[in-house]
Amino acid sequence: MLDEVMTAAAAAGGIAVVEAAGSDLWASFRTRCARLVGRGDPDREGEALEQLDRTAARLASGEDKGEREWQREVQARVWRVEFAALLESVAAAERDELLAGLVALRARAAADETGGAVSGNTFRGPVAFQTGARCTQDIRFGAAG
Repeated sequence: MLDEVMTAAAAAGGIAVVEAAGSDLWASFRTRCARLVGRGDPDREGEALEQLDRTAARLASGEDKGEREWQREVQARVWRVEFAALLESVAAAERDELLAGLVALRARAAADETGGAVSGNTFRGPVAFQTGARCTQDIRFGAAG
């Protein structure tokens, strides 16, 4: 049975997979994730890569916003269960390493959510600037009224 920390780490890992899928981060994320799941076994790593690719395809295939959100929830749950099973299947010493790996995956996905660093830019005059994923802006120029 998983304790609260392991349950939270498994859930965070599931969220990380969903957030990383389709982002610029995906290629490196899926490799790291597959290595974590595979734990040195090339066959398990290959199976994880295939499952990650199926997840990304399902997340990209949503017809409308409701379907995409539903698919995000389903895939997060699928990966939460995968990570929970993985945590339950290993000895305590390896479990700590897996927990650290799940935390690192989540941090990596969260970094992409907040956007990257911006440097070397010069702005002259009024400017609207935004970074990050899934951001929106409402910009109005002119007199308030």
